Amino acid sequence: MGFFTNGSIIPGSMPTGKEHYERILMAISIQNQQKKVKIDLRRIRQLVRRLLLAVECADKEISLLFVDDAKITEINQRYLGRNYPTNVISFSFLEGEFSGVNPDLLGDIVISADTALRDAESGGLPLEDELDFLIIHGLLHILGYDHEKENDEEREQMQKKEQELFFLLHDYPLEL
Repeated sequence: MGFFTNGSIIPGSMPTGKEHYERILMAISIQNQQKKVKIDLRRIRQLVRRLLLAVECADKEISLLFVDDAKITEINQRYLGRNYPTNVISFSFLEGEFSGVNPDLLGDIVISADTALRDAESGGLPLEDELDFLIIHGLLHILGYDHEKENDEEREQMQKKEQELFFLLHDYPLEL
């Protein structure tokens, strides 16, 4: 799996039934390296499992890491040259020099719990909704969606997919 996981998976081809469920459980690695914000890791795991099924990546591996602002600033500086905290950073293993090494690896999502909490409070949202959105946002970046380019069409496509997945995962009617 990612750079902070043990990489253990159930060997064999695409599993079904109970084996499929176990494979999904094994494919998600979540670590919480911050202590300020309480995060329900069981709920996060269930959400990520549903999200991977929704984007037809249930047989793929993904890692999530929750950190504080100091750590995400360090990661942001090291990998993106930006010396400030951000809410989420994704590392895709589907593109780049080593993308073909293991096609089952999707990538890593790193979320600042501090920034997520501030953003949730300033937007009047439950923290859980903010975290869910950041996970969706990070996964879509891993899958190749990009809102940072100057292409309005790509930005709109990503925003539409974020809303679609958020409402799907929360059993809300989609009203776009």
